[in-house]
Amino acid sequence: MLRRAGRRATPLEVLMPGKLGLPEILLILAVALLIFGPSKLASLGKGLGEGIKNFKSAVKEGEEGDEKKPQ
Repeated sequence: MLRRAGRRATPLEVLMPGKLGLPEILLILAVALLIFGPSKLASLGKGLGEGIKNFKSAVKEGEEGDEKKPQ
């Protein structure tokens, strides 16, 4: 396996060396736009945003519920 800074690389680091830069992100977005089209891409983004919002609120409610439990 590859070594980085004195430690073994994780499997993800072996499969995807480096980080995504602006050119790579733009290429991914352009391909997604070609595949899905602008209207479908907008609805997918909206759905993803709502899902993240719901997840964050559920995590926050779960943390508040843990604080209220008597030990």
